[in-house]
Amino acid sequence: MKKSEILLAFFHTFLHMSIFFCIFAGEKVILIMNTKISFFACMAAIVMGCSNSPDSIVKSQEPTANSQDKAPIGKPELRIKGGRMTPEALWSMGRIGSVKTDIETGWLAYTVSYYSIEENRSTSWIRICDPFEGPTPTLPEGKEEKPNPDPSLKGREESMQVLDEFVGSEPAWFGNSGWLAFMRGGQLYLRRDKEEVKVEGANDIEGFLLSPKRDKIIVIKSVKTIPSTVDKYPDLPLATGHMHEDLMYKHWDEWTETAPQPFVYELKIDYFGEGERIVSATLGKGFNLLEGTAFECPMKPFGGVEQLAWNPNNEEIAYTCRKKTGLDYAVSTNSDIYLYNLKTRKTRNITEANKGYDINPAYSRDGQWIAWLSMERDGYESDENRLAVMNLKSGEQRYLVAGWGDHVDEFAWYDDTTLLYTCCAEGTVDMYMTSVHGGGERMTEGQYDVSIGDVGWHEVYLLCHSMRQANEIYRFDVAQYLSDPSREYGPRGIDWQTPHSALEVELAQLTHENDNIYRQIELSTVVPRWQKTSDGKDMLTWIIYPPHFNPKKKYATILYCEGGPQSPVSQFWSYRWNFMMMSAGDYIIVAPNRRGLPGFGKEWNEEISGDYGGQCMTDLLTAIDEFCTEPYVDKDRLGCVGASFGGYSVYWLAGHHEGRFKAFIAHDGIFNLEMQYLETEEKWFANWDLGGAYWEKENAVAQRTYANSPHRFVDRWDTPILCIHGEKDYRILANQAMAAFDAAKMRGVPAELLIFPDENHWVLKPQNGILWQREFRGWLDRWLKE
Repeated sequence: MKKSEILLAFFHTFLHMSIFFCIFAGEKVILIMNTKISFFACMAAIVMGCSNSPDSIVKSQEPTANSQDKAPIGKPELRIKGGRMTPEALWSMGRIGSVKTDIETGWLAYTVSYYSIEENRSTSWIRICDPFEGPTPTLPEGKEEKPNPDPSLKGREESMQVLDEFVGSEPAWFGNSGWLAFMRGGQLYLRRDKEEVKVEGANDIEGFLLSPKRDKIIVIKSVKTIPSTVDKYPDLPLATGHMHEDLMYKHWDEWTETAPQPFVYELKIDYFGEGERIVSATLGKGFNLLEGTAFECPMKPFGGVEQLAWNPNNEEIAYTCRKKTGLDYAVSTNSDIYLYNLKTRKTRNITEANKGYDINPAYSRDGQWIAWLSMERDGYESDENRLAVMNLKSGEQRYLVAGWGDHVDEFAWYDDTTLLYTCCAEGTVDMYMTSVHGGGERMTEGQYDVSIGDVGWHEVYLLCHSMRQANEIYRFDVAQYLSDPSREYGPRGIDWQTPHSALEVELAQLTHENDNIYRQIELSTVVPRWQKTSDGKDMLTWIIYPPHFNPKKKYATILYCEGGPQSPVSQFWSYRWNFMMMSAGDYIIVAPNRRGLPGFGKEWNEEISGDYGGQCMTDLLTAIDEFCTEPYVDKDRLGCVGASFGGYSVYWLAGHHEGRFKAFIAHDGIFNLEMQYLETEEKWFANWDLGGAYWEKENAVAQRTYANSPHRFVDRWDTPILCIHGEKDYRILANQAMAAFDAAKMRGVPAELLIFPDENHWVLKPQNGILWQREFRGWLDRWLKE
């Protein structure tokens, strides 16, 4: 190690709490989890090793403390050889998460996570920035200018002044001259001007929500819902058995022996001086909103504090809850919105008449209205997600966005009567605006996806990404947009060659987190292609061409099968199913929005339910067959890959492809539908999607489903297949992959099994992620190139 590197490592090793902050993406889902890490010894540092990859060299700037405690992971230095995306480059990217704006100062707080491949862990950082002041981004000396990695994200190249940076997660502005609340290792802190105050009593928490007056706080804690083994048998403290007498005894990747519940506390703060310096902060008297129950709030496995809200008057709490347990919980999606009055201590259910999901309540700024997301049908988790509002004085309720057959992904109040929301339509996620009185319009349009980070007085901060670019923060000036009398609702269309917005709205790009990587690689080109299906309908398929694509050459081509089963092939960025990574191996990727995906109307979305082996499979074959008419496609080198329902698709196609493909890869796929009906934890999903139980012999829909179980067609398998699965996947158990692998080997079909004992439905750990990418590419290269 060079002397300069030792000094740099020493400089970066400072006293902080470290947190294991894991952001992962499966089928376009990003989830944030945190676990407890203690203080590290700040003076001890050791050398970080370099990647063994021949294509890239990665070196972390943050050393590892030579003790049980760990130093925080900083942004890695990265040198990429070959100019193409590599697994190491993908895992070295900074991952921007939540963003919050302070109404008082105008500052932003956002999170970014860095991963260490060597240490197999990550750290979440919070950055405090002034979004209206900062230098124009400059290139490192000797670097050539390159355009925005995704030209569809048209915007001004801006930057922000970084005021503070520290380890933490879940930032929330405290509202007193720049104070910020945040979490680190399950402990709540307050921070301003690099001074921290620990909130006493707020430890071992999973989330928090400050009241408008900042004198109360909701904290989320896990409570025990069933007796543990040691409770029943105190003399067996080392026994590892789990005992259950009802469903759902497992969920996603855990045994359900606890439930998250909201506790409401007084927040006592001692201030000092004119600058409102906080001397101390403590949780005062409190109570559990769900005391004596086993109900969840937020709801597992992915719910957070967005499922609760404070009324602006500081006297009412809205919360989401499915007040069911056991078998009732396992077969129903009927959650409701409850309003709890802190003065009267009374609770009322405002969505009792609706039998599907009702989630994520939010009050208007003046407290006159409440909005939430609502699905109509019980047991159908992919039903149309409607935007509902209620006038809290009159009790009048209406659905502002409903009847399209598409889904509102998220929403936020812009003012007392105006809401912003996002929705996927024809393969991209855009932002829209509506009023409590109805009507609405699209505000963005381009070849990218947007999500709402936070809303200020006059602007909204967006997280934008595409298949070519990971999340970055952009600013949309809503006030300027509304004041433009020339704005028109433009026609829908995706033009990959000409960056545009239907409304010619220019977004200001505020972060440039991964420019250091984009400058070193050549990214693939993503082109929309409309294809005719076997029943004469139009299907949008994304074609991802490899870097330096030459139409005079012949390319191996991969059919990507989407999971969900009802999640769109939009302009998502994934750290596993990453199209820049796949195509970097000189593969063309064909990614169709087959039947059963949202964004193309209700009929298109729902045609998959109870018909897993039907038109959706025909659509997949149509996509690859139609594209194979191109002269640059080598029809003798076709592969097929997918996860979850995409894995089911791979297993099913392995018995029906009629020699089209030369290699298959199935991740966490369903091989035996009869076993899946009993093994999966969310029984409402199996009942709706599969049509019912396999023993219901008079149920024609169910019998059609099970007749199309992939395991029934193993006698036709003749193509090499890689089966991947995580043993902590309780959505689709790992024995599905093991059975598929065994069947292939007993049939004499070349096969490989990759099992991750410590992963769930996704792959979250850095070294497992690298292994996954290497085996994925290696399998395709082996059968499509060698």
